[in-house]
Amino acid sequence: MDKWNYRKVSPPPHTIQQLSLLLRFVFFAISYNNDVPAELPNASPNLPPQHFCSDRSGRRQVIAIGTASPLVFLLNQHSYSFAAENKKGFLPVLDKKDGYSFLYPFGWQEVVIEGQDKVFKDVIEPLESVSVNLIPTGKQDIREFGSPEEVAQTLIKKVLAPPNQKTKIVAAKEQDIEGKLYYQFEFIAQAPNYTRHALSTVSIGNGKFYTLTTGANERRWGKMKDRLQTVIDSFKIFDV
Repeated sequence: MDKWNYRKVSPPPHTIQQLSLLLRFVFFAISYNNDVPAELPNASPNLPPQHFCSDRSGRRQVIAIGTASPLVFLLNQHSYSFAAENKKGFLPVLDKKDGYSFLYPFGWQEVVIEGQDKVFKDVIEPLESVSVNLIPTGKQDIREFGSPEEVAQTLIKKVLAPPNQKTKIVAAKEQDIEGKLYYQFEFIAQAPNYTRHALSTVSIGNGKFYTLTTGANERRWGKMKDRLQTVIDSFKIFDV
């Protein structure tokens, strides 16, 4: 399993192409093992609305445990990653070891997926998730990899969507948050049986290339886009 732990890859990559190759290796390693593919089809059961009542959190846990594969383990909702809610409808994650923090929607469950640093997902709507990936790099500034559009195109084509999906970049921009430069981009990935609308943010710090990606099924984009934008905007890197 250690060969998939890309945080141990050496030497550090120096181009966005090298980064994408490393991330792509992790993506296909996960998919090849039939564990939890990086892009999950919408597998929600066709249940009437009354099935999703006040005990929804309990049902989420039952469903997750029933469908979890060997490399995905549902974590206790009261794990150390959860702290006091500091924004209505969201919970914070603070990773002091790797130097980042972000918010995710209340009700999502944390799972462990080999090759990803952190993953939270909605077990009822599998395409609704947020993940954080880390890759070592010798670069000091995200602009050394190119413009927001160039970085977005490379990561989407080679990492964030399988090669058999049609992809489209909706927007890409750079943003300065507390003196740290981030690239943010929005994209659509179309598979034969579903379409995922996603947001990503990338930055560099602590000798790492950070990628946070969140998204939802296109049919739920109108309902979820503001919440997912909150997730993206909340992502912060700090020195460790």
